[in-house]
Amino acid sequence: MRMHINRNKFSLIVSCFSNDLPSITTSKLVNVNRKTTDRYFRLFRQLVLREAITERTNIGLKNGIEIDESYFGPRRVRGKRGRGARQKIVVLGLRKRGGRVFTSIIPNVERKTVLPIIRRVVNSGADIFTDGWRSYDALAVYGYNHKKVKHSEDEFVNGDAHINGVESFWSWAKRRTIKFNGIPRHRFSIFLLETEWRFNHRATINKDVRKLINQYRKTHGL
Repeated sequence: MRMHINRNKFSLIVSCFSNDLPSITTSKLVNVNRKTTDRYFRLFRQLVLREAITERTNIGLKNGIEIDESYFGPRRVRGKRGRGARQKIVVLGLRKRGGRVFTSIIPNVERKTVLPIIRRVVNSGADIFTDGWRSYDALAVYGYNHKKVKHSEDEFVNGDAHINGVESFWSWAKRRTIKFNGIPRHRFSIFLLETEWRFNHRATINKDVRKLINQYRKTHGL
């Protein structure tokens, strides 16, 4: 692929992708055809998504896990939590404090939906922090040390219990959604997976993207 572009321009395209610039912006900065940046971005994204899937299968969150859910899409109708979300995409988020995040699109926020995901991803015996949503009440039954804050009572910190970490991910993810002028519903799962990977690698993303490209180059050429 790179036979049509010099090394410096290729490196700049990689940097633009790593910094999450849109393809059209990248094409103007690098002074190449939009089809060229689209082609490279498509390949880079495939490499990222493949790596993200691999990482998710071995995530094993051990302790200090914050859990919350959020809604993506059209503005939600005012009302109780979990209601008025008919047109929204509901996402469950689990984040190790100061560490990685794991996301899952869910059909609802009921106990029978969220608990199996938590039990699969978080090691038994872990400290888990949530708000007061009733679906999380059974966590102690499954051997977790469950601590919660009652947002419904304007309580946001209770000792070491808070969910500020996972909420910071929601803010980060929604800013990314806005940057790309929203995401079509049929592409949201792919967008979410990439967003999760980018967040988990945000401190070293340029190096990590280049590593994936170099691995691909060894077997496929580039």
